[in-house]
Amino acid sequence: MKVEVRLAGSGGQGLILAGIILAEGCGVYEKKYVVQTQSYGPEARGGSSRSDVIISDREILFPKARRVDLLACLSQAAYCDYLSSLKEEGILLLDDFYVRESNSPSAFFLPFSRLAREKLGRELFANIILLGTIAKILERRYGFCHLDSLKKALAKRVPKDYLSENLSALELGYHLQKELTDG
Repeated sequence: MKVEVRLAGSGGQGLILAGIILAEGCGVYEKKYVVQTQSYGPEARGGSSRSDVIISDREILFPKARRVDLLACLSQAAYCDYLSSLKEEGILLLDDFYVRESNSPSAFFLPFSRLAREKLGRELFANIILLGTIAKILERRYGFCHLDSLKKALAKRVPKDYLSENLSALELGYHLQKELTDG
């Protein structure tokens, strides 16, 4: 079993951090083989940003994601740039505030940014809400990426002053969409 995940959006949305937490949670705490790579533009904020995570039961021989099983886009530009990398049967998660147009009938438009603002007071937590949703999907579909593993990785990666909000964001995302995981 090998699963490729791509998190894409704009610089400053925390997608690199989310990819690192995903890789650490599955690799360190669940003993999977993982590779995490990242790409971002030269701008400090607003340019393109991408984090790819490959998770496998066996050694990973090629460290680049080719055809992703799960694509999450937090910007319209990311959707346009990376939709072609999604496998035909792959899962497509789109932020319903920043991605307004999609011709994909299998897209799930979810309120990551809106929930971060409404429930946690800052859009800063949208990446962690997204990560919670990804955890639930991977856990149900593939049997790994348990919430407790991501909580441990999160606790090592975010400032202690923001740990409580980040843990709440992770839980919020994990319980966000029942229909994504009950099918």
